[in-house]
Amino acid sequence: MSTLFRRKPVAIDHRGGTVLARTLSWPHLVALGVGAIVGTGILTLIGVGAERAGPAVILSFVIAGAICACAALAYAEMATMIPASGSAYTYSYVVLGEVIAWVIGWSLILEYSLVVSTVAVGWSGYASALLTPLGFPAALTQGPELGGVVNLPAVFIIAVVAGLLSLGTKESATLNAVLVGIKLVALAVFVAVAMPHFDAANLEPFMPYGFAKSVSADGGERGVMAAAAIIFFAFYGFDAISTAAEETKNPGRDLSIGIVGSMLACVVIYMGVAVAAVGALHFTRFADSPEPLALILRGIGRPGFATFLAASAVIALPTVLLGFLFGQSRIFFVMARDGLLPQALAKVSRRGTPVRITMLTAVLVAVIAGVMPIDAIAALANAGTLAAFVAVCVCMLVMRRRAPEAERRFRTPAAPLVGAIGVLGCAYLFFSLPQRTQLYFLLWNLFGLAVYLLWGRRRAAIAAAV
Repeated sequence: MSTLFRRKPVAIDHRGGTVLARTLSWPHLVALGVGAIVGTGILTLIGVGAERAGPAVILSFVIAGAICACAALAYAEMATMIPASGSAYTYSYVVLGEVIAWVIGWSLILEYSLVVSTVAVGWSGYASALLTPLGFPAALTQGPELGGVVNLPAVFIIAVVAGLLSLGTKESATLNAVLVGIKLVALAVFVAVAMPHFDAANLEPFMPYGFAKSVSADGGERGVMAAAAIIFFAFYGFDAISTAAEETKNPGRDLSIGIVGSMLACVVIYMGVAVAAVGALHFTRFADSPEPLALILRGIGRPGFATFLAASAVIALPTVLLGFLFGQSRIFFVMARDGLLPQALAKVSRRGTPVRITMLTAVLVAVIAGVMPIDAIAALANAGTLAAFVAVCVCMLVMRRRAPEAERRFRTPAAPLVGAIGVLGCAYLFFSLPQRTQLYFLLWNLFGLAVYLLWGRRRAAIAAAV
């Protein structure tokens, strides 16, 4: 029983072929964070959120952003204390013990796999709007549940990003920074064009479905908190920065700048876009649209700008894929290095990148993206993220008691309050998710615990002995 809660030391494994190259600085990390955060959440899920909360989706953004900000501060402190790859999985292994780390790592596998898939489906929604008029078969742009055969554009973009990541971390991070700039310009153009059409009448009724999650007559789950639980997807992405700790030149300084800086920038961007969107067009006209911002621009008589936004999304949304596929491959990599997954996966190329695990990850998420609808994927991805955020907040609070004098290059202000808000807020959002999502998440982790007890626990012990 004691081995279930054994903790690993804060040390980077230097055994043959498992050292990642340090090539990133804080500008790369800020761009990685903004690129991962600003994407499908604001370009696509604002329609899903509006369908659940109406104009009060603005309030849903505020709530989800505040909870994510608390988690981001906890991440920044833990990342500078434990500058190793693995994010919440590694922090849990060092602070809380192996079985907790396994649950969090298993949840992160779910999170990152589904996030990449969701973003790929969101990208496909914008790409399909450009491809269909050119004669591309509509059946190849949607999964079976939506009446198609396979979402081929989603599979294609995952393959492209995986290939880019395999070439080298610094090279892909540099290209990512350029694409992030394109995306921010596109969102700025949307706000500039839509804001003059702001009409207060579009905000009435402001909260048509109430605040707490409720089940409507058609069986849908609605309310501000139901929307916040989905929109929460729009804010995370900063955790992908913490997975880059071993590839950062000065992790003690750069990680905190990257995590906090990218989160603050994205809160400002999101609030501007959300207010412009619900004010320019009544939510019933773009709710649940796969390309809500482009639809809004067409609805106010600006089809040229709608085409520009769609084209910009097609060019720039892959930055989200890059950030999360980067993060997931590093989670897989560290779990394999620790022995909890097959250690043969913990190999790096001569350029210092984990090519083998990146390719395996790409195949997994491409299958999911090819056949599943976006709202179901996003809800389940949020469950894994919420579990990881709770774990990081708990780790921060535990370390404040266990090692109060330890060096912290970044200290979370009002740590007890921030940690408590992070834990309780994430728990409330979890219970605001659809019940089916909660059940699937429970089943996923029960299956994961069985894998750990039957295989991973023994392999981890062997790895630790070596």
